[in-house]
Amino acid sequence: MRDDRRQIQTAVLGGADSDDPLMLPLEAIELDAFRQRHEHDTFWCGLLLGGCGVQLTTKLYTDRVCHFAHHPGADTPSHRCGRRARGVASADHLYVKAAAAAWLRTAGHPGDLVHFDFARPDGAEIGSVLDIRFKERGLRVHLDQAVAPVWDEDGREPVLGVSVPVDRDTLIDRWYIHRIRLDSVGTSRQVRIGTEAFMRPTEWFELEECEMTGRGLTTPAVERLVQSRSTRPVSRRSTEQARKAPAPQARVELLLRKLGEAQKLGSVLVVTQISGEIAAVTGLDEQGQAQSRAAVAGAQVWLKEQAAVREELFGSLRDAVEARNVEAVRTLLVTANATASHARTGEETAIAAAAGALLTADAQERHEEIMAAERDAERARRAAERVRALLSALRRPPVGLRSQRRAWIRSSVQKLLLAAEQADSVLSAREREHVESWKTRSGLDGVPAKPGHLAADGRRATGDGRRVHDVACPACGAGPGVRCETPRGYHPSRIARLRRSP
Repeated sequence: MRDDRRQIQTAVLGGADSDDPLMLPLEAIELDAFRQRHEHDTFWCGLLLGGCGVQLTTKLYTDRVCHFAHHPGADTPSHRCGRRARGVASADHLYVKAAAAAWLRTAGHPGDLVHFDFARPDGAEIGSVLDIRFKERGLRVHLDQAVAPVWDEDGREPVLGVSVPVDRDTLIDRWYIHRIRLDSVGTSRQVRIGTEAFMRPTEWFELEECEMTGRGLTTPAVERLVQSRSTRPVSRRSTEQARKAPAPQARVELLLRKLGEAQKLGSVLVVTQISGEIAAVTGLDEQGQAQSRAAVAGAQVWLKEQAAVREELFGSLRDAVEARNVEAVRTLLVTANATASHARTGEETAIAAAAGALLTADAQERHEEIMAAERDAERARRAAERVRALLSALRRPPVGLRSQRRAWIRSSVQKLLLAAEQADSVLSAREREHVESWKTRSGLDGVPAKPGHLAADGRRATGDGRRVHDVACPACGAGPGVRCETPRGYHPSRIARLRRSP
């Protein structure tokens, strides 16, 4: 495993197995107060954060964000931390647990009867899912998309993070779903619960405004929604008509209204279900039977039209996958998941799976590019430090014979030029002027060329004619002459290998 140099923004207090989370201030002016406040505390790369369990220390910077770092004693070649999540949201599952425990205690649920579990179904990363169980009920909090929510399973009500998608039919059938988000407040994270209903914006509430009822997790928005659906005003005239109408006819009229609403919303699942219910109603008079047949026939025509739209949608998605058009795939897959997530054929399932695999590959490639850029930036920073050290040494050359002194200066300037190439834009204009000055004074005319950037077709900018596929890829194992199976053609690590090769 390569050393991961992303900045660590969260830790736990007291020990490696602690569940007490902490977030470091990003600004230097806030870090001094933070250090005083936690003068007697220890910070750890917690196991519940997916960390290595090593003690952390704080790093103060004025030119970039402050962050945690592994204790100097652990900074050895043999130590590699496999922690994947390091940003401000990486301890959200611990903040949710702490907030939920306090909320349930306030609501009268004893702590010994509440059970928390950082579940990892199907090998998901720790922190993706938090299970909360008390008495016969429970909540499953999905903080990311790693685990698909399952509705009405084992009494666990899903609560979805803001990035977790939900299809339209689920919102229609369930009336509403709950979401969760965490906002940074100082060096902590505040939990907020949202209620999302179809064609309505999500309403957000403090955790203290929510409660557990017989329906499950309830917010003020849920109470208003339930009340509006159960107290819909009915005119006296419609009431009298309903009383006069035979029971089967009243049933059909109700289903016809629901059918029209479902068609307006574009819900194939609901239209299919209601049209079947209309066809099953018996005891109608001749006029009612004709009305029902016409409605069912119209629904079938509508469903065929929607099937054509669905076929076109998956055809476009298939074409976008074959063309490796990532942006088009992302847009079309969101539409397919929202409008055509049910009763998929084998072909549709395969197309959706291919689209998901392409997006996953693109996300991995983007992550690799970010990591490669961070590694390049770190190498440039270290090279700039070498440049500054060599410039300082050149101002005080060793005392000795003139020929030895000249050879030492020439060797140092050669090292200086090589380090300056690697430092690139990290050096200030004044430092580059000093480098150029020493190059002129030492009489070094031959300056090594800068590492070549790559053109879009994979050639080196130095003009030697070689392409990326002339070297093997360390990321996916593709050999010379074989393209990488990525949306952009080549992994960044393969490009970096070509640049380093002679």
